[in-house]
Amino acid sequence: MTSVRGFTLLELLVALAVFAIMAVAAYSGLSNVLHTRAAVEIENRRLAMTQLAFHRLAQDLEQVVPRSVRDQYGDSLPALRGNIQDADALLFTRAGWDNPLGQPRAGLQRVAYRLREGRLWRLHWAVLDQGGLSEPREIMLLDRVRELRLRFLDQDDDWRNDWPPTADQQNHTERKPQPDPLPRAVEISLTLEDWGEITRLLRLPG
Repeated sequence: MTSVRGFTLLELLVALAVFAIMAVAAYSGLSNVLHTRAAVEIENRRLAMTQLAFHRLAQDLEQVVPRSVRDQYGDSLPALRGNIQDADALLFTRAGWDNPLGQPRAGLQRVAYRLREGRLWRLHWAVLDQGGLSEPREIMLLDRVRELRLRFLDQDDDWRNDWPPTADQQNHTERKPQPDPLPRAVEISLTLEDWGEITRLLRLPG
């Protein structure tokens, strides 16, 4: 009769120790993979939001039109106004506002971009000339924005920090000033908390 020899206690302890070491190594590797995947997904979402914000800006500015408006007090506002000291960093009138429901409204839209509490917002109004109190609709485009800076390229290829130019600035050349001028291009710089400064040069129509 043959006897069956089993594992000794020492062999079992060695096997459990080896298994524990392999399990810890496998868990550590899996944890690193999961953390890397989560970080990549966060960066991808951030990149998509940033690209969408600049795409929306480009889409709006590509359809800007020289149509001035009136505010709630009846005062005339230029077709495009840009000044980083204002609440609305960029304010303009654009065409191409789709109307699939056939509502009684114009195909033009008054749009503004505003930096508030570290977030970039897009605003638009249902009417152009705001005879009364007209509240805009707001969409948050991008968060963690430290700074929004604008520059405007005029018809003489000079860069300006504000738009529209003052009367003195318009008359510094022999060129006859336009009644409601538009810049040739707008340079937009966003400083993000995580990625630093991103600059885009957007050309305007005409």
